[in-house]
Amino acid sequence: MTVQNLADSGLFALENEGDEMDREITKCFCCDLLSVAMGKAPAGCAWVTVMGNMNTLAVASLADAACVIMAEGVPLDATAANKAKMQGITVFKTELPIFEAALAVHERLGV
Repeated sequence: MTVQNLADSGLFALENEGDEMDREITKCFCCDLLSVAMGKAPAGCAWVTVMGNMNTLAVASLADAACVIMAEGVPLDATAANKAKMQGITVFKTELPIFEAALAVHERLGV
C-alpha cells in the first residue's frame, strides 16, 4: 500500500500532503517516546503517535518514515505543521486511539 492509497482509503484526514505520496508503506509503528522512535522506527513505516511537535517531524525524517498519523485528535502545533510543509512530510490525523489507528493500517497492509 502506498501513502496515496492510504490517503484515498478515507481512514484518516490528510493534514499535510507530502512529496512522496507514491511511497510504499512497509509496516506500522507506534511510539510516543521520540528517542525510542528515532532508533526503532523502520524505514517506510506509517508512524502513529500523539506527539504533535516539530521534534516528531525531525524524527520522522531521520527514521525515514513514509508518513505520520496523528491519533486521538491531537493536532500538529503550528511550528510542526509548517515544518511538515517545508520538508514534504505526509501527515494524517484521526480521532481514533493509537492502537485502533495502527490496527486499521496493519489490516490494510495485509501483513
